Amino acid sequence: MILENLAILLLGSAFLGLCVGSFLNVVIYRLPRMMEREWQAQCAELRGEETAPVEVLNLAKPRSRCPACGHQITALENIPVLSYLVLRGRCSACKAGISPRYPLIEALTGLLSFFTIWHFGSTLAGGAALLMVWSLIALTFIDFDTQLLPDSITLPLLWLGLLFNLIGGFASLQSAVVGAMAGYLSLWSVYWLFKLATGKEGMGYGDFKLLAALGAWLGWQLLPAIILLSAVVGAVVGIVLIVLAKHGRNVPIPFGPYLAGAGLIALYWGKEINQGYLGIFA
Repeated sequence: MILENLAILLLGSAFLGLCVGSFLNVVIYRLPRMMEREWQAQCAELRGEETAPVEVLNLAKPRSRCPACGHQITALENIPVLSYLVLRGRCSACKAGISPRYPLIEALTGLLSFFTIWHFGSTLAGGAALLMVWSLIALTFIDFDTQLLPDSITLPLLWLGLLFNLIGGFASLQSAVVGAMAGYLSLWSVYWLFKLATGKEGMGYGDFKLLAALGAWLGWQLLPAIILLSAVVGAVVGIVLIVLAKHGRNVPIPFGPYLAGAGLIALYWGKEINQGYLGIFA
């Protein structure tokens, strides 16, 4: 009976993750465009210009549609992963190809949701970890696409981390507050040292806020591991892109995805990693 309940719980978390992944696809695609519209409207207002009326764009409207022919996606065509397989990766109306990234994000979100609940159980920590995981997935792909880490995700993520640790979460409240401050100030310091030395900007302010959010969730003790993991993965991926994909050395590579990946590793195995490298130095 216990095993049956566990199986139902894990399958339910995976299904929920698939549905959330479908919504995250909308967030990843639309949120940067919503921000761009807002910036354009603010610039026009500063210039004293009137903005022309445009179609409403938010996370709810308009309904999802094919970018090639404008066909509105029906409910049956919007079933996570399954619809993509049934349609063979093509629009039902015009047969234009659908990016495989959509089902991959849905599958990734479902898999990580399954693993999160398996790791933490059906507890408050498990529910909070799901919110963190979903936010990091959205930030990762938005940064890949636009090299932006929206404040509308990073700042609520930071405050939610502090709130969760206020009621006894992954770290003490003191560790979470210090983690948020240290996370922001550490990358802020690196940014300004690099800029003073080279005259160039090595990273964006969104990276500071993301590391601050990770510090707020996991505490300052895990920040060294997160920074080290993200730097190593970022360096390896950057070298591979330059060597194999002919990625120009002057073309910026977003750092947010590597911070997010390191944050996920620290979420699941941070204490074990800390104990491991502290044991080596001891």
